[in-house]
Amino acid sequence: MKKIALSLAGVLAAAAFAPEASAIPSFARQTGMACSSCHYMKFPVLNGFGRAFKAAGYTMMGAQEKVEGEHLSIPAVLNGSILFKYRFQQFQRSAINGIDAKTVGAGKTAPTSEYDGMWQMGDEASLFFGGRIAETEHFTIGFLNENNMVTGGIAGLRLPITVDMGAAKAVVVPFTTDALGVAYGFELSSGGVMRANRWAENRRGVSAIQYNADRGADGGAAAGTAFVVQNDMGFINFTKFSSSFAPGANGGGVESTNYGQTYVRVAATPSIAGMDIVAGVASESGSSYSNFQGVGAGAEVETKQTFADVQVHTTIADMETGIYAQYANAPACTVAAAANCAHNTGTLDRTALSIGGEVSVIPHVLTVGAAYRDAKTGRATVTGGKTSYTDKALTLTAVYDLTQNVALHANYSSYGGTEANRVNGAGVPQAKTSEFLGMLEAAW
Repeated sequence: MKKIALSLAGVLAAAAFAPEASAIPSFARQTGMACSSCHYMKFPVLNGFGRAFKAAGYTMMGAQEKVEGEHLSIPAVLNGSILFKYRFQQFQRSAINGIDAKTVGAGKTAPTSEYDGMWQMGDEASLFFGGRIAETEHFTIGFLNENNMVTGGIAGLRLPITVDMGAAKAVVVPFTTDALGVAYGFELSSGGVMRANRWAENRRGVSAIQYNADRGADGGAAAGTAFVVQNDMGFINFTKFSSSFAPGANGGGVESTNYGQTYVRVAATPSIAGMDIVAGVASESGSSYSNFQGVGAGAEVETKQTFADVQVHTTIADMETGIYAQYANAPACTVAAAANCAHNTGTLDRTALSIGGEVSVIPHVLTVGAAYRDAKTGRATVTGGKTSYTDKALTLTAVYDLTQNVALHANYSSYGGTEANRVNGAGVPQAKTSEFLGMLEAAW
């Protein structure tokens, strides 16, 4: 593993001349590098160096003091950081038979309803720890731990163990997460394959994969082990998992779970003619017993989904540009209770296609983007004389970085198709026609 450290020494030395960052989150502290060294245009989109750091298991170090000894090499301090989001969210529904949706159902019964706009203090308020656990001649061990500061519990933990095989690395990653899905184990795309690594805040508006994510009982919970082979040209990820969160944890209601679900992901990560590419396919299958929300302890959760995705980072007209496209298909599942289906609770295939992009109008300051998503909901029910089946979204985004670690976000989405006009048997609107989201995001 010393070979890896030496090969990265030049990158670390070059980064010493990068602009200083106001942010010093966990990995900035460990490496002594600016946030922009790992992020393309803005957080959390990763550039090639950021992907290499993540793929190597978060173990690379810079000038930070280490505690070293025989079979020991760790940072002198435990590197931590905080991520905080303060959001305003508001959406509208259509008028049905001339009746304004605000006057129907629960629209005006709450002082902070979604119609009036909701102030969300701490929609995400997370305490992170991460970095090196060990480095030996033969392997490294790193970790990333996210803790929910509001509920006081672990939100995610992964422990990548990396073995250098020369032409490639073998990585074994035990992991668990309460909401981020099976891709939390190992993923390098920033297009929304994994929930936390998405280029825009409105994840279901810009990502076909996230549109199909956590639709049913699992809530995005996942626990298992990822087995990965990775090099500069791509990776193969084979994961056995269950739709559970921290099974067997102290005080948990379920002592263990079977890993009856399988996730296979193959992706290429080349750089071609000035384009930095991540392109791949994936499949989820199988069922296991959940210990998490929505289904009750011991309920069976089925996972069935395939998807394909492409991410291209390049420069157009001297502006950094990101282009993202995804297609996801989740067939109707076969377990007894439809609510126990991880990606599709309907009786028909649930499919989604998304394409979007963003450009850095002012480098590392102002980024603007747009995305279009066309989906089929998996259900075709007739209510109020309308068939609910299609779901379309057009989303506009803007991010203004006050500093490298503090940003203002604005997302506006307009929804169409029959889903946007879906009503229940009483004629009450059930789906959004538009949505605005404004957000202050800070990490320190």
